[in-house]
Amino acid sequence: MTADVCEIMVGIDESRQFCPVNIAILTISDSRTLETDKSGQVLVGRLEAAGHRLVQRRLVRDDCEEIVAVLREWVANPEVDVVITTGGTGVTGRDVTPEALAEVCEKEIPGFGELFRRISYEKIGLSALQSRATAGVAKGTYLFALPGSSGACGDGWDEILRWQLDSRYRPCNLVSLMPRLSEG
Repeated sequence: MTADVCEIMVGIDESRQFCPVNIAILTISDSRTLETDKSGQVLVGRLEAAGHRLVQRRLVRDDCEEIVAVLREWVANPEVDVVITTGGTGVTGRDVTPEALAEVCEKEIPGFGELFRRISYEKIGLSALQSRATAGVAKGTYLFALPGSSGACGDGWDEILRWQLDSRYRPCNLVSLMPRLSEG
């Protein structure tokens, strides 16, 4: 007997239509301004180059209540499909972004943080364990929390989000699930 081998396409399927996604960027920092926020600028540049739409951009302090308030506002906004945060994912006392996401998210996407740390490990070694990058879903909106360094934001976009937010990526992508995120 011979086993049937099924080839699975991995990558961009040019026969599929690209669907732009509406993305909001939230920087969490006590020391940056929107003008000095290199990480946020990296994300905005990448998402726009990929053909997506920036619908909101904001900066808040490392304060759980402030972060939660913005996240709740954005997940309630039907114009926002995806929220990407940068900053506040470390282990110091002021790093509260994962806790804020946990307050808002209805479902966690544990594979995002695991995959992000694996990618980081290849670049920065054991220091990757200091990242608490995370992701989840709330009210039909994806939320992704990346570290505050511009390199980490570039890695998170280039290695994960670029592909999973592209409706043409196969064998599957997060965009194809968007219509079903709010199912009961």
